[in-house]
Amino acid sequence: MKYLFLISVIILSAFSGTYTPNEKVASYLETDLNNLLAFYKERHQSPEISLMEKETSKALAGELRQAGYEVTENFGGYGVVGILKNGNGPTILYRTDMDALPMAEKTGLNYASKSMIDYGGVKVGTMHSCGHDMHMTTWLGTARAMVETKDQWKGTLMLIAQPAEEIGAGAKMMLEAGLYEKFGVPDYGVALHVSPTIAAGQVGFGKGFVMANTESIDIKVYGQGAHGATPHMSIDPVVIASMIVMDLQTIVSRNLKPTESAVVTVGSIQGGVKHNIIPDEVMLKLTVRTYTEEVRTMVHKRIREISRGVAIAAGLPEEKMPEVIFPEDFTPANYNNPELVDRLTASAEKAIGADNILYSEPQMVGEDFSRYGSTEHKVPTVMYWLGSVPDERMKSGDLPGLHSPYYYPDPEKTLETGVNVTSQGLMDLFNQKKMK
Repeated sequence: MKYLFLISVIILSAFSGTYTPNEKVASYLETDLNNLLAFYKERHQSPEISLMEKETSKALAGELRQAGYEVTENFGGYGVVGILKNGNGPTILYRTDMDALPMAEKTGLNYASKSMIDYGGVKVGTMHSCGHDMHMTTWLGTARAMVETKDQWKGTLMLIAQPAEEIGAGAKMMLEAGLYEKFGVPDYGVALHVSPTIAAGQVGFGKGFVMANTESIDIKVYGQGAHGATPHMSIDPVVIASMIVMDLQTIVSRNLKPTESAVVTVGSIQGGVKHNIIPDEVMLKLTVRTYTEEVRTMVHKRIREISRGVAIAAGLPEEKMPEVIFPEDFTPANYNNPELVDRLTASAEKAIGADNILYSEPQMVGEDFSRYGSTEHKVPTVMYWLGSVPDERMKSGDLPGLHSPYYYPDPEKTLETGVNVTSQGLMDLFNQKKMK
């Protein structure tokens, strides 16, 4: 089996340029890959949603202890921190998330989740449709690989398993619990996320802003209700809300510089109960995505102005102006430190070959990994995309997105790539001169 693995490396080298995967990591994967795949399938079949990751965190903590890490459990919710001290050198944080989503799986896999929970009074399925099961398994495989290669690096590896990423709360919970105060401020922070559009066996890196500020905003639109047959006796909040929705679309198209980026999406309109009753109130629910604080501030200003302007034009009195409700907190944008990206890209080239490394353009999705680099310490961080799409899906073009009930990765190929790229990146960072 090991001979076949080495033959495959030689063949891949011929097509993807010269590269030299770490021999100890390759040997470790050859021995442990089946165990990792079994762990992955177990986690896939046993998903736990945000703030309910009790058994998941217990499983990860147990595996880390067995590998030789100092482990702290239930840190910031069900968070887990594993520390491996290996002489003098930098401290590097490597994060995985743990939570799943409240949705039924429709992949048809023989290890598909059949788990059900009570969610807001409704029985729903649960599924790792955002790939956190693969994140955890890659994290565990990397944790073991770093133990196997202790003679090749020096420093302190800080592994964190974070709860509640899907609701944007877990990173804040762990930081507020004193992550950096108790375990030290890392010199670098690293994470990965599976990609539903990059083939398994490849990875993607982007520099600068790669994910957006994400926030949820509510607009309460007031009016004067009446019978549906006598609209002249009303000031119709449904019409006002509809006009606000349309005018909000001009923020990006007419108020934002073409070289900047933002998204303003109205995901929900709620109001009224019956066909022939004009209601008194309508609620709009928005998601807003931006990269910079300047753009975020401008978008907020225009949401207020548009909402108020439409209401005034409709004849509403001052006491019935729309109420725009901004969140007390939001998930900040992910910024990939350019120099750290260059270092990790060079490491990835050694692990899987330059031809398997892609440029990843910025996206408007959000991820609370950003918080680890957004504290006063300004820790340089990088999150890279781990290709996960099976070959047959790449060929067919059938590419379900993340959060789709049909999404699934190629477990073996994705896992091998993730462990090789991440462990090589960590080892190289430990051995390189610290960034200024």
